[in-house]
Parts: sequence; structure tokens; C-alpha cells
Amino acid sequence: MKLAFFDSGIGGLSVLHHAMKLLPHEEFIFFADEDNVPYGTKSRAEVLSFVDEAFKFLTAQNVSAIVVACNTATSVAVRKMREKYSLPIIGM
Repeated sequence: MKLAFFDSGIGGLSVLHHAMKLLPHEEFIFFADEDNVPYGTKSRAEVLSFVDEAFKFLTAQNVSAIVVACNTATSVAVRKMREKYSLPIIGM
């Protein structure tokens, strides 16, 4: 299983590290949207667009699930992403 971890920056690396320890036999991919960080200063529409672009990339990598390790992305976009994409999406 390939699991994706998404954050607007690199803070989600600590979440990824913990998952790697718990699930040592799984494959992982990490996406940090450093081009648009910080999300907290952006409009809801901008954040939704950034998250959707990241999800398009991640789903093209054939991931089995996406963990959103960004508070702003979780609060703004997770519900919409769950409606749009059929894989498990875990918000933090």
C-alpha cells in the first residue's frame, strides 16, 4: 500500500516519520506545497485550489490514502476532497 502525506510545508514530516515507524512495510510519498506556504494567510478558494492540485498529483501516483497533515487544509478542503476523490482521506 502506498500512503500519501500532504502538508503546506514540512511540518507534516513528523507525522510521516511516526507513520513510517508504525507501518514499516508500507510505501510512502510526501508532498509539501512550499510554493504556496503559509496557507493560513490565503483565502478559502485559494487553499481549496492548492489542495485540489496536490490531490490530483498524489492520486496520479496511485496512492491508497492521503493524510492531510495541515490544519488549514483540513479545515478548508477535506470535506470537498472526500466528495471528489474515492480514496480514504485522513484530516489532522
